[in-house]
Amino acid sequence: MSSDSNPTRVRILKSAWALLEAGGGGAVRMSDIAKAAGVSRQAVYLHFPNRADLLVATTRYIDGVHDIDGRLVRSRIAGSGRERLASWVEAWGNYIPLVYGVLKALMAMKDSDAEALAAWNDRMQAVREGCAAAVAALQADGALAEGFSAEEATDVLWAMLSVRTWEQLCQECGWDQARYVTAMQHMTEQILVSGGSGGKGPIRYLPEK
Repeated sequence: MSSDSNPTRVRILKSAWALLEAGGGGAVRMSDIAKAAGVSRQAVYLHFPNRADLLVATTRYIDGVHDIDGRLVRSRIAGSGRERLASWVEAWGNYIPLVYGVLKALMAMKDSDAEALAAWNDRMQAVREGCAAAVAALQADGALAEGFSAEEATDVLWAMLSVRTWEQLCQECGWDQARYVTAMQHMTEQILVSGGSGGKGPIRYLPEK
């Protein structure tokens, strides 16, 4: 029943995904999802005990569809902390636009919807874990900038890579996606890597004029 190979379960997840992206931040109810999936509410509850579980499962299903593990391979096999940081920024930065519709809906709902908040927190905790792994790799190399604890560096990286920051730069300010990624790689290195470049000279992430 819990496998995402179950056709009914997958239909429910796809319907929840579509409704979140189309909802503009409005509440997505279990009854709405059941109707969109062409199943009864009882069938939805058979697969998902509550709405929070369904929303969390939907975001994780989306990760599977977009092969998030494959996208993270370069970061996970990086030969240095500096490389891991750059690869992590690239992987997450390029993933945001793929899931922005659903994340935007959860952001709009989370302040007044505890179940949406649970799904949002689940996703953001996963992002924080990626940030922590990049920082840990820097620290293991002795390349973490002075003045930061690992926890503080993780806080900073997590904040810099927030969905809201991407939204402001790419949606509101009109930045090109490639420009966003290279700029974030450059800025995170300058702030978090010892000497701004791990003592090996600057990486030219930004295109020369």
